[in-house]
Amino acid sequence: EVQLVESGGGSVQAGGSLRLSCVASQYTVRYGPMAWFRQAPGKEREGVASIDIPGNTIYADSAKGRFTISRDNAKNTLYLQMNSLKPEDTGMYYCAAEGVTTVRATYAHWGQGTQVNVSS
Repeated sequence: EVQLVESGGGSVQAGGSLRLSCVASQYTVRYGPMAWFRQAPGKEREGVASIDIPGNTIYADSAKGRFTISRDNAKNTLYLQMNSLKPEDTGMYYCAAEGVTTVRATYAHWGQGTQVNVSS
């Protein structure tokens, strides 16, 4: 059974940075597409960034220039470096595996999420 465990969330002030991690079990990050999604209170879950097998990345417009998705094959871990955080980045962040770009419905495996709170 594939397991994805996120960590790294927390509370920061606007302008700050966080790095989220997602450790995968029974899934090899270098051999499968992965993505980060987020869900703000009262809103639908939306794609933030994705990375495919060759390493091509896609970002939501809101994340471009501020967030970076990457993976460490040796640690079998997916990351999301988030800089210049804004209050609107607040939400639960989820790691997902085996899907297509940032299309939520295509992803087969999900983590439990890590909470990010950005205060103004």
